[in-house]
Amino acid sequence: MNAYKDPTCADTSVTISNFLRETDKDNDIRGILDGLTFDRKYISSKYFYDAAGAELFKEITLLPEYYLSRTEKKILGKVASEIAGKLKNIDLIEIGSGDSSKISILLESVPAHHMMSMRYIPIDVNQAVIEKSAKTLIKKFPGLSIHGLIADFERPLNLIPEGAKRLICFFGSTIGNISRKESMRFIAGLERSMRPGDGLLLGLDMVKERNLLHKAYNDSQNVTAKFNLNILNVVNNLLDSDFNPDLFDHIAFYNENHCRIEMHLKAKQDMEISCPYLPGNITLKAGETIHTENSHKFTRKHIDILASAGGLEIKNIFSDEKEWFSLVEFIKDE
Repeated sequence: MNAYKDPTCADTSVTISNFLRETDKDNDIRGILDGLTFDRKYISSKYFYDAAGAELFKEITLLPEYYLSRTEKKILGKVASEIAGKLKNIDLIEIGSGDSSKISILLESVPAHHMMSMRYIPIDVNQAVIEKSAKTLIKKFPGLSIHGLIADFERPLNLIPEGAKRLICFFGSTIGNISRKESMRFIAGLERSMRPGDGLLLGLDMVKERNLLHKAYNDSQNVTAKFNLNILNVVNNLLDSDFNPDLFDHIAFYNENHCRIEMHLKAKQDMEISCPYLPGNITLKAGETIHTENSHKFTRKHIDILASAGGLEIKNIFSDEKEWFSLVEFIKDE
């Protein structure tokens, strides 16, 4: 683990701790190769977010079809003052922090005299993203202390420095990108890292009409398609492979049986992909797909299951008027 103080931040303390290890790259390579040599090929969605992928996703959040981000922010705006009133002497932890635009909505409602008693702990795999957002936040919120963690969100939260009471924020329905069983294990893991009285604010995209979901992942400007295809560039950089994204089509559809959007890349022709980490080539037939993402959607029953799996109490469920998206406030019993 490497840590340093950001020298450009004169008015407050900004520390960045890097928990990514050299062995993580070896694990990444093995994991990707396992997926690409499986009968039904797949690549984990966590590999979407290189620098180009992060920029493309930022574009996606601004698309008219992509209701998720703006709906979640609208809900946050309505309930921020209620939540922010409790943010005193607290560690505010954001998993998958990204550009910090959502946490800013909460921070804007925090009384200035409480800001000095808080510590914001963003967790993201992209160090440049954390550094950029930290600089933005300390200018906007003088007195805020920031300790950024460079880590995979699936890593145990024992990485988080010991300190005050905690509110863990996990926005964007990112938990929907892992399986239902994995999400239950993840919530249970969070609960084990929480102390009595700690809270969890979880963003969940709700089950809704198929056409709305289809449009959100098949936008008219094809930005989502570019985002999906870019994962092959990330794989090429990690594996020294020679995937050509132009030889694939973006496919996204709603799987009603599993209440999830699935994203795939479909080969336009037969191809052989070279990779120095394999004795032979990766072969694909025309029409064969690589599964790149699941985005599970939630019902009230799913929320109850998550609470039960983690041994947490549901304190509030905040939703928009159409009930397209929910922010669920959980608490660990004192």
